[in-house]
Amino acid sequence: MRQFGNWLYNTFWANWMRRILTLLGLVAAGVLLYVFLPPIGEPESCASGVEKHGGECVGVNGSGYDFGTPQISEVARAIAKENEHFVGDKPHVTVALMLPLQPDIEAERVQLRSEIQGAYLAQYRSNRAEKTPLIRLVLANPGDGYQEQARVVDELAEMSKDKRDNLRAVTGFNLSLQSTEEAVKRLTGELGIPVLASRISADGLANPEGGEEGKVPYPGLARIIPTNGQQAKALSNFHGNLKDAETVLVKDTRPNDIYDESLAAAFSRKEPGPPGPKDQPYKSPGITELGDTGNDFGQIALNICESEARYVYFAGRPVHLRLFALKLAETSCHGKKYTIVSGSGSATLNRYMKKADWETLRGGKGAKEPTVTVQYAAPAHPDAWTSELRKWDKKHPDPKSRPGYFTYPQKELEALQGLVARGDAGEIGDVNLDDSRTMLVHDGVRTVAEAVFLANSQAKGTVPSLKRIAAEWPRLESKHRVDGTSGWICLTNAGNAYDKPVAVVELDPGTKRVDFVGIGWPEDRPQPRECIVPSGTG
Repeated sequence: MRQFGNWLYNTFWANWMRRILTLLGLVAAGVLLYVFLPPIGEPESCASGVEKHGGECVGVNGSGYDFGTPQISEVARAIAKENEHFVGDKPHVTVALMLPLQPDIEAERVQLRSEIQGAYLAQYRSNRAEKTPLIRLVLANPGDGYQEQARVVDELAEMSKDKRDNLRAVTGFNLSLQSTEEAVKRLTGELGIPVLASRISADGLANPEGGEEGKVPYPGLARIIPTNGQQAKALSNFHGNLKDAETVLVKDTRPNDIYDESLAAAFSRKEPGPPGPKDQPYKSPGITELGDTGNDFGQIALNICESEARYVYFAGRPVHLRLFALKLAETSCHGKKYTIVSGSGSATLNRYMKKADWETLRGGKGAKEPTVTVQYAAPAHPDAWTSELRKWDKKHPDPKSRPGYFTYPQKELEALQGLVARGDAGEIGDVNLDDSRTMLVHDGVRTVAEAVFLANSQAKGTVPSLKRIAAEWPRLESKHRVDGTSGWICLTNAGNAYDKPVAVVELDPGTKRVDFVGIGWPEDRPQPRECIVPSGTG
């Protein structure tokens, strides 16, 4: 009986101990889950200021986070180092670079790196200009297609009120979409945060010249890239007047892409002579998706072949432009040669090209000249100023006659190239200026910095207000123009770049490079020698 009692006693307590240990284990697991996982319904944290929404890490960060895009890791760390060690607690303003930071396509990741490199190099140079306040740079990811822009704008609004941040401007913006427009409208209108658009070219994302104060759509918006309308004028001026029968428009009708819509409208201007072939529409499924466009392009190419058109205006994105160019080149058409003309969105087209693509554009082995030449309006090109000055010197032997709209951008470009070559700014990955993105975003941040310095000139060492910085946009002309690597930046009263030069470039199937062809001027004449914006412009 005693043994049975001992067994019963031990079994009883053993069962209770197992239950207690199990309970304690569950409690511990719950604590760990609570600590390391967000409560149900709350987003997962990716990094400081960044949360996961819709599978992407959305938010604002300036402490080195690369948003899961390894191509930008080095330059993100360089920004963090500049923010922490050079800026630190000194008087500063924060500038946010707002771009989709988790692209799926390799070519887009590389061009993203170019844009961030440009912003960082401008920050680095501006902070060593012996002017105050200093520039703190942060990266803002609004998600693919700017779909999460409202969350990011909320965060930027709080940063503009926080004296530790002193957010004073937002720049970047590389896609002209309806969601981009919503972000710009809220930032400038509702929140009063100045915006400097460096890459969006849609005409609808610009304030109209001569607009009534208080009634402009984007108060506090400045832009340094010519609009699609201005680019089309520059291209037309560069080529001379083409006859209507020689041209045809191929356009993407996908909704909510205001870049395509604006470019199509710009290319629809009436040209002299009898009417040419009607517009050739297609509808893509997305910015980087092809869908059935290959079939559309094959049919369109056959129709164009039977027309007199030799110049094809293309209003679409680079992925679709590549496919269309190949379909056109593959269409046998009695030895006919074409020039495809497009806008600044094509600036990275060469990065989408494959080895076989170049051979197709060349017209195959033995071809003396390309079947298809792709030409577009680039916001900048590193060969532009050297090439234009060489042409100038042939006609004007006196070196003192060299115009400032060529010489000053050349000096600025040389300064940027020297900084990159010396490696003074640290490891930021390979820098390639050919696609214009590094140059243009660099110029955008430099323009913001100049507005900040001017706003602060009356009270050195203090941080200017949002309103004060926005008020400086129209001052950036003449004496206060910005000598950009992409050309003189002289802003109208509406905040638009006046007669900003356009680099006409083309793909060379032989060298597989983007070659500079010449400069086009939206006003059909160069900028004034001192970049004084004429009356009646804005």
